[in-house]
This record gives sequence, C-alpha cells and structure tokens, in this order.
Amino acid sequence: MSEIRYVRGDATVPQAKGVKMIAHVCNDIGGWGKGFVLALSRRWPEPEAAYRRWHRQRAGNDFALGAAQFVRVGPYLWVANMVGQRGVRTGSKGVPVRYEAIDTALAAVAGKALELGASVHMPRIGCGLAGGTWSRIEPLIAARLTARGIDVTVYDHD
Repeated sequence: MSEIRYVRGDATVPQAKGVKMIAHVCNDIGGWGKGFVLALSRRWPEPEAAYRRWHRQRAGNDFALGAAQFVRVGPYLWVANMVGQRGVRTGSKGVPVRYEAIDTALAAVAGKALELGASVHMPRIGCGLAGGTWSRIEPLIAARLTARGIDVTVYDHD
C-alpha cells in the first residue's frame, strides 16, 4: 500500500515521472470560477470547456454528484473533474462538500489511474470552497487510491 505524499507547491505542476492525473472537486451546478479551477484554467482551457459541456448536456450523460470526467491536457497528463459538492454556498443544509460523492468519484479516478498507469496529484480536495475537512477526505483517498497501490501526491500551495 502506498502512502499519501505531501509537498509544498502547485498541483497544476505535478512532481512525478510518467503519466499523471490531477484530481479536483467541482460543483453540481455548472459553476467554474473560484478556487483551484482558476489555476487549472490558467494552464489549460480543456478542463473547463469539457466540464461546462458535460454540465450543459447533463440530460443525456452521467453528470451528477459522484461522477468523474477525464480530460487529457497533454501526452502524459490528465485532469479528473470530480463532481463532489452540492452547489457553491454554505446554507441551511450545511457546507457544499458531499463526502459520499467524493468517495464515488475517487473510485472512478482509481480505475482510470490504474488503466493509464498514472500517479494522482491534487490539492486538499473538498477542503477549500467546498468547506470539507481533511480528516474526512484523507481516509477516502487512502481507501480508494493508495490502498490499490496508486501513488498520490497532495500539494499545499504556498
């Protein structure tokens, strides 16, 4: 079983050899405009365009909480758009993060990472604007990814 590796740096610049996948959490309302997604959009237009198209055409596809979309942005680099938060605001139903949805999406990420032979790279998913806690997210990553031998690096931005 692998361990989660923690580094200081930018998750949009994965520190590894071979095929890499950057995983991050999106909302279920088609919004893309705050948080880590802005860093992704500064580097590549494809993840945002694919997410917006996926949401727009949701009546005929799998767009929903727990779904994951895989977007190739380079010969050895993929981005996983994981739908893991309900809306964008904290309200009467609590924070936007949905741990079950992140868990389901991470299972899909694991399958794709194993298929590609990829390592997985991410910020502390679900803990920024989504309002989640790392103590709830980290065990999901361990169970879904590192327990299956997938190398995971988590980036804490300076």
